[in-house]
Amino acid sequence: MAELKEARVPDIGDFEGVPVIEVLVAPGDTVEKDQGLVLLESDKATMEVPSPFAGVVKEIKVSVDDKVAEGALVATIETGADDAGDGGEKADAGEEKAAREDKAGEGQAAAGDDGQPARTGERAEPEGQAPADEEDDPPVEPTSPGSQPDNIAKAAMDHAPAGGGAPPVRFEAGAVLPDKVPYASPAVRLFARELGVDLGQVEGSARGGRITREDVQKFVKSALAGGAGKAAPGGGAGLDLLPWPKVDFSKFGEVEEKPLSRIQKISGANLARNWAMIPHVTQHDDADITGLEELRKQINREKEREGIKLTLLAFLMKASVAALQKFPQFNASLDASGETLVMKKYFHIGFAADTPNGLVVPVVRDCDRKGVIEIAQETAALAKKARDGKLAPADMSGGCFSISSLGGIGGTHFTPIVNAPEVAILGVSRSEMKPVWNGKKFNPRLMLPLSLSYDHRVIDGAAAARFTTYLAQLLADMRRVLL
Repeated sequence: MAELKEARVPDIGDFEGVPVIEVLVAPGDTVEKDQGLVLLESDKATMEVPSPFAGVVKEIKVSVDDKVAEGALVATIETGADDAGDGGEKADAGEEKAAREDKAGEGQAAAGDDGQPARTGERAEPEGQAPADEEDDPPVEPTSPGSQPDNIAKAAMDHAPAGGGAPPVRFEAGAVLPDKVPYASPAVRLFARELGVDLGQVEGSARGGRITREDVQKFVKSALAGGAGKAAPGGGAGLDLLPWPKVDFSKFGEVEEKPLSRIQKISGANLARNWAMIPHVTQHDDADITGLEELRKQINREKEREGIKLTLLAFLMKASVAALQKFPQFNASLDASGETLVMKKYFHIGFAADTPNGLVVPVVRDCDRKGVIEIAQETAALAKKARDGKLAPADMSGGCFSISSLGGIGGTHFTPIVNAPEVAILGVSRSEMKPVWNGKKFNPRLMLPLSLSYDHRVIDGAAAARFTTYLAQLLADMRRVLL
């Protein structure tokens, strides 16, 4: 049996006199439970007043610019099974009218599965009621689309790039700070997501710059005509990260301020950019360097009178060159557009040097043409120049691949940051004697932890695993480098 019920403003907190900025339904509309009736806007949020039950709207008790509070009467709704036929007849009449409007080019409409027309143009108001200032938005929880989709939506989907859909989730400040979020109702946000529209690029025409459904449609039309603004190229400045927290640490105890060195400032900015813009993945592995370490010590004993001292770094650089030659995608760089891979035919290897003023990365050139002794001598000379603060820009440019060794300090594995525009970097930790099973028994072996970070835009996981496996094989038997 039909029953007339009242829909009132629910608990909205300690807000009084919240203005109505949009009426979402009209008398005669069939509504579902929790479907939005009107849209309210406080100083802090925009919220919809949902219908507490399903039925047919008999009367709207508020209009745009009215101020309401908790408990205010919004609408009267007739509920009950007897109303299904009336609601269906009204919906069918609305559908016929919407179809005529679509033909006339005055709006696009699509009938929902429940028979209710989905309106995109202005709503026809009953006699004696002034037309609403704003458009009629779809409900927050829409029904499934009918067989005839919105023409604009269909055109947008037809022109959408393959694999496209909803705009990517954004984490920069402009997408999450309250004063930066696009001003639109939940229904309009849903409509924009369905069309793949970034509301940050849409200009609102309603009061206070609010984005309406028509604004989204207008933007889509402009985009299809080639008139929509393009996103700024990814040069790094577009990250627009959240501001750094400002904290007065002196409130918690004694502090001392110490300015960063010039090198720390420069390297810090580069590291932050590389970490934020390069999709890092790190592949970990262990290399058996028992034989290599015996060889290194033997050569050092033989060359002691000549003042030559081989470090593990020289062997790592030589083995890395062989691995780069076998896997050339690691010896490459993306160009500034990010769309072209530059394959390098030379092999300049950089190594991270820790200095009193900060981290620097000198580069040893043409490692493929040099032996391990020459490489060791050059790394020693460059390391000394780094400690003395005498490195020239040319000493730190042109690298293809970098190595960061913490073996002299300790640790097991870590994630080195790729040194752009390179696409990979090798991290090396402290070697350690471990029991290794040889098929019959455990033998003590000197194992070197390897950590390869790479740019996932260029290198996939399988290639990285092959690279570290091959590099470990070379380090286990440096004779393979000669092959």
